[in-house]
Amino acid sequence: MPGQKAAEADRQDQILTAAMDVATRHGLEGLTIRRVASEAGLSHGLVHFHFKSKAELLVALLDRLFTDTAAFIVGPEIAGISAPLQRLMALLQQEMRRITSDRARIHLFFDFWLMGTRHPRIRARMRAELARYREAFRPMVDEVLRSEPHRFENVTAEALSAVVVAFIKGSAVQAVIDPRGLDVTQFTAAAHALLSQMEAASAA
Repeated sequence: MPGQKAAEADRQDQILTAAMDVATRHGLEGLTIRRVASEAGLSHGLVHFHFKSKAELLVALLDRLFTDTAAFIVGPEIAGISAPLQRLMALLQQEMRRITSDRARIHLFFDFWLMGTRHPRIRARMRAELARYREAFRPMVDEVLRSEPHRFENVTAEALSAVVVAFIKGSAVQAVIDPRGLDVTQFTAAAHALLSQMEAASAA
């Protein structure tokens, strides 16, 4: 019945919201069904009804984390930039700011990454989502390669997309290492300067 399905979806959303709160405070190792039930104000049995095990809850929580953080929007201020490379650099800076703005979610992402070394299902889900995120840059990357073939000679769209994502995820690592010292504008400027020097050296 539609009404019952909607009620179940709302209850699952309530549980996942509570699970996210517990995980950001206690880490994934400290996430338990009982803690989530207490946070949500529900019975232990009701949480188990919707999520049969902690493993099932963890996968759903990972999906929620990706839903909240992995999608990006190309707004009119970026879409209106005429030069493809400048447009890509603006999106790169936007994504660095967005990804590093929530330190608790960054820690949770890396907590899942470590867990993925031991749990194949978590590892496979993370790899698939990171591949999807990388692929989302392809339309803009393709425009850059078409507009500046000499600058990116012998560079594939896959390679450039991977470099863009590497810079974004690298800024997340820096946010964990030095949360007070990370300046996204300086990070982007340093990366641009480094790439320019590498390009000059390869052309010499």
